[in-house]
Amino acid sequence: MRNITVEQLGAHEAMRLKEIRLRALKDSPDAFYYTYEVESEYSPERWLESVKNQDRAWFVATQDGTDVGLVGGRIEDNGDGHLFSMWIAPEARGRKLASLLVDVVIDWTRERGATRLNLWAVDDNTAARALYRGKGFLPTGQTALMRDVLPESEYFLSFLFRTATLADLPAIVALIADDAIAADRTGSYGEAHLQAFEAIEADPNNELVVAEIDGRVVGTAQLTYIPGVSRNGATRLLVEAVRIAQDLRGHGLGRRLMEWCHAKGRDRGCALVQLTSDKAREDAHRFYRALGYAQSHEGFKLPLG
Repeated sequence: MRNITVEQLGAHEAMRLKEIRLRALKDSPDAFYYTYEVESEYSPERWLESVKNQDRAWFVATQDGTDVGLVGGRIEDNGDGHLFSMWIAPEARGRKLASLLVDVVIDWTRERGATRLNLWAVDDNTAARALYRGKGFLPTGQTALMRDVLPESEYFLSFLFRTATLADLPAIVALIADDAIAADRTGSYGEAHLQAFEAIEADPNNELVVAEIDGRVVGTAQLTYIPGVSRNGATRLLVEAVRIAQDLRGHGLGRRLMEWCHAKGRDRGCALVQLTSDKAREDAHRFYRALGYAQSHEGFKLPLG
């Protein structure tokens, strides 16, 4: 990228925001909830408030001294971040400016202690949805009609959950084994776990994931995507080996981990999610029922050796 800079607008730059925002609304009227006709009538005080708000930030990309990109970020009342009003000028498209602006909002959101960044994207905007998916955003399953006309969907990026790496494996094994039911059958960390990790990592339909807080692995789950002929060729998401560190249980982390796993399945086109849980795990059963799981089937297992 040539002579590209990104800067946060200051409290004295309300009219600069107005100019680039109105240009965006004129250029891409179907990309935003509000219209040029509405925002062109905003008072100077309203534009000033937008740049002075401490829970909101506007970032502008410039090329050779000309403003060619805009994105906003804000912190919601629940502490989540929200990305909005992304726009790149026609003459600057195809130069990864949008990716750069998304990264800036991600960094700004994380710096403010948010654990999640949300956004909405119009379903027809395939370029935007591809960009967000490439950044790790997942569909929440929430949909709406923008201005009662344009279908749009909500996406989120979690800062707590990610795909596991080999360096996480000892902590994962410890989490799984820290349980009276699973301790003996999990065994001590060793070569068998390394081989299993390598097999999971090599299989595009398997994924080991972790929850991480302040550099500590505090949760894990294994996801398996199962294509099938039944249910009219539906793909299923199987969630297994769900664990949360004992000192963090009861604080909502398990629910957020499961919601993130569901979003991973939704992103892969899964029609349903299923899991098994030992009959002795009554607390886990209550947890899954609270998430909407139905105990609709009987499970059977048979050792093969």
